Amino acid sequence: MSVAPVSSQPRRARVAIPSLWSLGAIAIALVVILPIASVVWLALFPENNIWPHLISTTLPRYLKNTAILMICVGGLAGLIGTGAAWLVARYRFPGAGWIEWALLLPLAIPAYVGAYALVDLLEYAGPIQTALRELMGWKNSRDYWFPEIRSLGAAVIVLAAALYPYVYLLARTAFREQPASAEEVAMSLGSNAFQRFWRIGLPLARPAIAAGMAIVMMETVNDFGTVEFFAVQTLTTGIFSVWLDGSNAGGAAQIATVVLVLVVFLMGLESASRKRARFFNLSSRHRPIERHHLTGVAAAFATLACLIPFALGFVLPAGVILSHAFANAARWADPALISALKNTLMVGGIAAILTVTAGVFMVYGVRLSGHRLPRLLLPLTTIGYAAPGAVLGVGILIPLAAFDHLLADAIQSVTGVDIGLLITGSAAALVLAYCVRFFAIAQGAADAAMGRVSPSLPMAARSLGRTQGRVLSEVYVPLMRGSVASALLLVFVDCVKELPATLLLRPFNFNTLATRVHDQASLENLGQAAPAATLVIAVGLVAVGLLARTNR
Repeated sequence: MSVAPVSSQPRRARVAIPSLWSLGAIAIALVVILPIASVVWLALFPENNIWPHLISTTLPRYLKNTAILMICVGGLAGLIGTGAAWLVARYRFPGAGWIEWALLLPLAIPAYVGAYALVDLLEYAGPIQTALRELMGWKNSRDYWFPEIRSLGAAVIVLAAALYPYVYLLARTAFREQPASAEEVAMSLGSNAFQRFWRIGLPLARPAIAAGMAIVMMETVNDFGTVEFFAVQTLTTGIFSVWLDGSNAGGAAQIATVVLVLVVFLMGLESASRKRARFFNLSSRHRPIERHHLTGVAAAFATLACLIPFALGFVLPAGVILSHAFANAARWADPALISALKNTLMVGGIAAILTVTAGVFMVYGVRLSGHRLPRLLLPLTTIGYAAPGAVLGVGILIPLAAFDHLLADAIQSVTGVDIGLLITGSAAALVLAYCVRFFAIAQGAADAAMGRVSPSLPMAARSLGRTQGRVLSEVYVPLMRGSVASALLLVFVDCVKELPATLLLRPFNFNTLATRVHDQASLENLGQAAPAATLVIAVGLVAVGLLARTNR
């Protein structure tokens, strides 16, 4: 019997070489994360450090107004969304069937459109005050008192009316999933309706409500059109002021860093709300709660309580905008409107396709990767959705502008041809901002859809000789078609509505529907802004319809 010789040299450890899918996933994650990292870098190492000046002058005012706005809007939206969700989940009253879905419609109207409509209705020259003066015989504003429209309080009302559906949607689901047994035990012990809400329904739904309020507050921090129109100085308006008016990019990055700190805090609050109080149904059979029929005064109160936020958040702004759109029918043929529509479809469509494609690629790459780095980077890519558009504008435009100049100088030195600014001089930077901002939507949809595919299907495809790329295209994509289509639509709708990043990154003389609405409304010309605003609302309604369909 022969014995194989033993080698005296130690075996070399195998080094796992990252696959193309792993490298692609890492590259996509870095593209999404780099704008946030660049903001922090610019804030830490600015060319002109104005931290002392900001702290001693404007920053406390920006921070105070932002904090007040966040707390008030989050609290008011929480009250409206929770109350409406409890009523539609627990009771039957006149109109409850369509009101349940109508309460979602304010999501179709950007808050800045609601602000323009409210001011147009209630300002001195608006129909309300004009009618009051004619009815009462008043000559001018000194003869009567009327609340100040362009104020912090009005901004709170407009933002809460536009954003409460985030709380409503999560709270309604939480109330519906609560078991009937807890409600029946409380009733047998003599608890009235309010006691059952306060002691049982609310504590069990608290994580969902807290998550919805955190989303509302993040959207409040992101808002620019509403607060600027109401002359409320917040951290977001401070970024525009310091950068565009003061020509200080480092100072804008420093304010943007403060915004990021707030956003990270809110994300932590939302995450903690999901990890803390949890409810476990110990029954083997879950029986939903029977909704009680309301009659008389109680039924009228429930209907009215649900109609008020629907009217403020949807009927009022949509009615004002549509009245102006019909009164200015000739504006629909305006070449500037048609150009803005084409630009919106182009950048929104390209951004949606790139974002969803990158999201699917990254999720698939992370699933195939045996390395920890892609898995660690995957959760970090969601921060782009939480980061305000103005923050992303700072993090994208400044580094890209520097790269653009270096590229143009290099090409000119070699060829003698001045090509100009290829990225920041075109819509490419705007598309990149949209991709970073809404990547979390595509990534979340792809991750959820792939998780529903049975592992046996891709394993069978691999056993038949299919490559990993063909497994994705022939197995996963057909089974994910619905989720991918929904993600494409949602990303596109958010691109259409996005205002702060578009204002900062659009090329010269390049308008989208959102910027056209903002520009015309800022000039107090709501008649010219109305057609573009109507198109934005129409696109938003499609997304709300999809949302209602998936949350039946």
